[in-house]
Amino acid sequence: MKGLSLGSLLCCLLLTSLTARAERPEQHVVLISIDGFRHDYIEKHNASALARIAREGVRAESMQPVYPANTFPNHISLLTGLLPVNHGIVNNRFYDKSRHAYYSMGEAYKDSTWITAMPFWNLVETHGYPAATYFWPESDSRIGGQLPTYHFHYSKYSDYKQRVDQIMEWLSYPEATRPLFIAGYFSLIDTEGHNFGPDAEQTYEAVQLVDKLIGQLYDRLQTLPIKVNLVIVSDHGMIAVDKTQVTFEDELDISDDFLLLNEGEQILLYAKDGVSEAAVKAQYERLKAQNLPGVRVFDEGQRKHYHMPRNQRTGDIIITIDAPARFAKNKQSRIGPGGHGYLPEHPDMGATFVAAGPAFKQGVTVPRFSNLEVYPALARVLGLEIIRPIDGKLDVLKQALAEQ
Repeated sequence: MKGLSLGSLLCCLLLTSLTARAERPEQHVVLISIDGFRHDYIEKHNASALARIAREGVRAESMQPVYPANTFPNHISLLTGLLPVNHGIVNNRFYDKSRHAYYSMGEAYKDSTWITAMPFWNLVETHGYPAATYFWPESDSRIGGQLPTYHFHYSKYSDYKQRVDQIMEWLSYPEATRPLFIAGYFSLIDTEGHNFGPDAEQTYEAVQLVDKLIGQLYDRLQTLPIKVNLVIVSDHGMIAVDKTQVTFEDELDISDDFLLLNEGEQILLYAKDGVSEAAVKAQYERLKAQNLPGVRVFDEGQRKHYHMPRNQRTGDIIITIDAPARFAKNKQSRIGPGGHGYLPEHPDMGATFVAAGPAFKQGVTVPRFSNLEVYPALARVLGLEIIRPIDGKLDVLKQALAEQ
């Protein structure tokens, strides 16, 4: 553009912008997360609408969560394509030694610097298109200075049908303001799974309610004059907890040199300021020597395998317990009949993936794959360039994509 006047340059830039707008992708994606919807709940709890959607599209045998198999690390991994150690949210709750502060679910609404990643809605917005979210965890956080064009601050009391109606309203907007990508979130099935267990009648009824809404959403999407793909995911599965297999904190003999954070299936120990490396090693050796049933103390190899290298957030020592056992503070602690958060390869931690729409093949089942594949798959569907490095690689899930 050498030699152009300022007016000509501005004109060229405007034409470039208009051209980019004219090439808006034809595909749209509605991504719905059903928290705690185990990979086999479609059959187990007769989710007939989801079964129909799977027959008309794609289903995974199972989708493997990242470790730990908990809500916030997995929701952020699903929509950043990054491991928890790289997006920053290493569990539902954790401590950051450099900040001298605790993270708990939703904390990034007040301070978005807890998250060190570009979520998918920001990728869409960066490419110049509107995105919308209805309660996806941390989607109301101004990450990297950005928010989705349309979003709601989380409220567990929001009506589920209202969420479906809002999605349809967004998709009825004129092209210039219509979101290319919409993410939604339903928590009910996870709540009932915790409160009553994965096999309970209450969990069955929750599945029936949500399945009916998903079916209504799918049918309504078919009436639209635009190309819309419905993608259903969950963050993890659910297991029936054995309340007779409980290890209490005082059985672990943890020194006062450490802060202890207990998430039920995982305990993170953080050495306090001034505590020596020798003291950390001594605590580690004591824990290993106890050899308590089902209790594991991660060595360096296990930390590497589960992508939890030692840093300011992941704890100086990681202690886990095998399913279906749990850690508890003491005998007065409430232990629910359902739980998750265990090692991701456990079959009952397997999550759900179902997708249907013009960008997906029909009647296809794909083998188990990592949820880190979802981010690059969505980018492929929408034709968006991934502009930051991610951990996920489009491998198994590419078998589900139709030729475009």
